[in-house]
Amino acid sequence: MSLYRSFLLLLCCFYVVFSGANASDSITSSEPMRDSETVFSSGKRFKLGFFSSGNSANRYVGIMFNLPSPTPTAVWVANRDKLINDSSGILTISEDGNLVILNGQKEIIWSSSISNSMKNSTAQLLDTGNLVLKDSSNEKVLWESFQYPTDSLLPFMKMGIDKSTNTTALLKSWRSPDDPSVGSFSAGIQLQYIPQAFIWNNTTPYWRSSPWDKQIYIGLPEMKSYYRSGVDLVADNVGTAYQTYSNGNQSWILYYSLNSTGSYQEKVWDQSKKDWVVTWANPRSECDIYTKCGPFGSCNPKSSPICSCIQGFKPKNEGEWEKGDWSGGCIRRTALECERNRIDVEKGKQDGFLKLQTMGVPDFVIWVSSAKEDCESDCLSNCSCTAYSYYTGIGCMHWNGSLIDIQEYSMDGAADLFIRLAYSELDANDKKEIPIVAIATTVSIGSITVILCGYLFWKLLAKHKERKRKNEASPKFYLKGIIKDDAKQVKIEDITLYSFDMLANATDRFHSASKLGQGGFGPVYKGKLPDGQEIAVKRLSQSSGQGLEEFMNEVVVISKLQHRNLVRLLGCCIEREEKMLIYEFMPKRSLDTYLFGAYSEEEYFLDWSKRMIIIEGISRGLLYLHRDSRLRIIHRDLKASNILLDEYLNPKISDFGMARIFAGNQDQANTIRVVGTYGYMAPEYAMEGRFSEKSDVYSFGVLLLEIISGRRNTSFYQDDCALSLLAYAWKLWNGNKIIELVDPKIIELELRKEIHRCVHVGLLCVQEYAEDRPNVSTVLSMLTREIDDLPSPKQPAFTTRPTFSKNTPQQGSSKRQGSVNADTITVLEPR
Repeated sequence: MSLYRSFLLLLCCFYVVFSGANASDSITSSEPMRDSETVFSSGKRFKLGFFSSGNSANRYVGIMFNLPSPTPTAVWVANRDKLINDSSGILTISEDGNLVILNGQKEIIWSSSISNSMKNSTAQLLDTGNLVLKDSSNEKVLWESFQYPTDSLLPFMKMGIDKSTNTTALLKSWRSPDDPSVGSFSAGIQLQYIPQAFIWNNTTPYWRSSPWDKQIYIGLPEMKSYYRSGVDLVADNVGTAYQTYSNGNQSWILYYSLNSTGSYQEKVWDQSKKDWVVTWANPRSECDIYTKCGPFGSCNPKSSPICSCIQGFKPKNEGEWEKGDWSGGCIRRTALECERNRIDVEKGKQDGFLKLQTMGVPDFVIWVSSAKEDCESDCLSNCSCTAYSYYTGIGCMHWNGSLIDIQEYSMDGAADLFIRLAYSELDANDKKEIPIVAIATTVSIGSITVILCGYLFWKLLAKHKERKRKNEASPKFYLKGIIKDDAKQVKIEDITLYSFDMLANATDRFHSASKLGQGGFGPVYKGKLPDGQEIAVKRLSQSSGQGLEEFMNEVVVISKLQHRNLVRLLGCCIEREEKMLIYEFMPKRSLDTYLFGAYSEEEYFLDWSKRMIIIEGISRGLLYLHRDSRLRIIHRDLKASNILLDEYLNPKISDFGMARIFAGNQDQANTIRVVGTYGYMAPEYAMEGRFSEKSDVYSFGVLLLEIISGRRNTSFYQDDCALSLLAYAWKLWNGNKIIELVDPKIIELELRKEIHRCVHVGLLCVQEYAEDRPNVSTVLSMLTREIDDLPSPKQPAFTTRPTFSKNTPQQGSSKRQGSVNADTITVLEPR
């Protein structure tokens, strides 16, 4: 009898111990989880259950580490913004197959909210800490908690933007240590040119990591010692950028979390203390707070005060600066060369760069495809470029405008930053007292210097004679200025001359198999130089009567330009009566092949995110031509076939044979020689020969509508529904049916507002009168939503009748017949 009682007592103990646990790692409609129960992952690393935080009696469902901690460590919370105030809650599978939390009144407090859920679904807690909802019939994952993080990042969880799943995963802090509802801080990845990690306070940047170099964030040099944790960042050029990590040391229990004060922390479980230890955190000091010292201010936590102006700059507001309010930042003491030119002050010596070592580089970085040796010169040739840096793993980085959020480090691994300064500021820094020893040394080597100078002079004189002999043997057109209707003369400098034999060998003797395409000027070939560099060779046809002036013009114009959205001219060849231009090779060829059906395979399809990258890149390249380069350039032949794409589908404007240089105070010009392409030419240019920035804007507007619709402007020729793409777009706009214009393959419900906005901007660009069109700077601000409210567009050109301008009377009604193809019109006499 005593043995029987002992057996019963043992059963009771087992019941008491295990009645609060669910033996399975899963939840089904028939096996829900009640408030008193817990679900464990298969390896018992994590548990899922109801919990209360701090002294609160409110109940939440969360995923927690299964550790002997006095308080639960919830790394994910389901109903964080809708609590249950008693212990009547149930986590179960609803009739429609969703995972839901019910209160005591059987009301749904929280749901996985999957529209394509299955009735026979099952929820399972994995040993990674991921709670997944699966279709029981085929094990397909319908929903997972890893796609909807709260404040914590676990191994293999993604933080950022993943286009493959069309999800954005941000960490969002708790409101307080005892309140898991959404707080004011969030953390994620921002993808501009180069990915960076950010913490935001509501929508305002609070902390920034600096760019990712494919191993670490260069603003976090100490990450080199933490790389054992396997931090990685995946990014592409179509909108995907997310950070993840794997715990290489399985003896550690480690995770990251964003606390209620905005601190992003790495935590490791200390078995001896039975508690978590913070091993790394950011922000670390006041200098880590975003733009603590304002524009052009540098922050050093070891200095007092921590903020100082970069050399060559002074506080914008001396009074505020002295009081410790550095948010206004600093301004230049001396204007840069380009700025002095713009205000008609006498031109001084060329700007230079100040080197700042071991810096946390500024925000708004622009990646440039320049080689290390060209990074400085490419920045110097761009008036908007205020700083540059070259970092292994990233390459050449430029910054335009104000420099924001600069920090000085005292450790290796950060970048060297080169700040653009006026020559006088650099010269003043170099003026130091010369020691007597230095003077004596100079005198002692004087005689050697004289001898060396004499030898060098003799060598230079011989080199000059040789160059003169070669120039006299060169074709005459090479020594001419640019053609007559340009605003000013520009000489060719530092253009690389390639030999005919080198280019013939590179293109397999200009074999047809190497041919990339054919233009009015002649063929374009793909080639490979002896060093392995791939090139594109544009060869002017010897039998063609056209293209000579265009060739010369393109050499002059594009040799002066450097921008990531302009195709790069490597050099030219003028041997054996040949005229050839050598460009960087663009592996994805031209935009028109993608838009208008030449590439039909799925892998070549341009989704909306890719098209938006292309649209923004073209507009930035055009802005550089119009406003930011040393020369003001009007392209005059902007069209889809003149937009080339690199391996990442970044756009580059090409073909500058028709381009014209404007003087600094020139707004427009006239020509009797109208050149361009039917369908892209603005009415005032096609009919009157007047061209300006606004005529390029018109061409951009046509191109923008083509990118959105996937149809050529001229594809409506002899179409009953409209005269052109512009007429069709205008008709749909007035009928409130603009969505019918959009390529049906890119229509997604959540993107309709953004696409509609781009159509709106396109229609503003193609308005009939030039003065009504926005400039490119305004267009870019509209596309990036810096300008939110858009004016109503007026009627586009060429929709019903030929027109001129508001202030020009219409002339005779002589008829004109135009080609409907996309070839460039070399000469078209205006009436």
